[in-house]
Amino acid sequence: MTDRLSVRKTYKLYIGGAFPRSESGRSYTVNDAKGNFLANASRASRKDVRDAVVAARKAQTPWAARTPYNRGQILYRVAEMLEGRREQFTDELRATGLAKNAARAEVDAAVDRWVWYAGWADKVAQVTGAANPVAGPFFNFSTPEPTGVVGIIAPDGPLLGLASVLAPVIVTGNTAVVVAAEPAPLPAVTLGEVLATSDLPGGVVNILTGHRAELAPWLASHMDVNGLDLTGAGEELAAECEKAAAENLKRVLRPAGNDWTADPGTVRMTTFLETKTVWHPVGV
Repeated sequence: MTDRLSVRKTYKLYIGGAFPRSESGRSYTVNDAKGNFLANASRASRKDVRDAVVAARKAQTPWAARTPYNRGQILYRVAEMLEGRREQFTDELRATGLAKNAARAEVDAAVDRWVWYAGWADKVAQVTGAANPVAGPFFNFSTPEPTGVVGIIAPDGPLLGLASVLAPVIVTGNTAVVVAAEPAPLPAVTLGEVLATSDLPGGVVNILTGHRAELAPWLASHMDVNGLDLTGAGEELAAECEKAAAENLKRVLRPAGNDWTADPGTVRMTTFLETKTVWHPVGV
């Protein structure tokens, strides 16, 4: 019996609900914790960033127009499908150096995190909104609205960390362009496959693999990006991106020490929300 020829997979990008190759044709090698070859990942370019932002912008208005209850249902469906791929995610996390039990625990925690945020979809408005007392014959309401398109530099916690930064952005009606963890992009790519086969509309989440230092500045300076989560950027890159983001007054969440196993709270949801205040005459 002859030895089989190994098929070395090249993972693609996830943009607009499809899986295109990088327009540059570039890729980079992904190795496991021991230095063994795992796969090739597409190395996204500036053009891919632009394409992802266009897809996110196109999807944002109809996504925000869905009822919060429906968005919660869709996020819960994503959690169900993550659960169905538990063993695949476990294997991909083990390749990063985690022990089997630790990898399974992270997958379970990521599923739980998606469920947790799904439950907030129809509750965040009650927590962040208000009926304001005014002197006069008016109703005065403050309600949260999504910021728009949010760029995310994902942390190296390739599954739980990614779930913890992505779910709060989309649950409130934003759309996202994600730069995946550079050394371990496979869980992010597999998450893209989950999203593509769930009920999430194409373009709500777009996932780019490649070099952070190359992609993050283009995302930060893009004039059609409204918010920027720099969790996965180092201090030097974060400072560069924050300066670029000031050009169109993006909302910026700077990197900080994060314990992904801790109670996430509501900070990541409220960071990328705007507050709209409406006055309405009584009796009209």
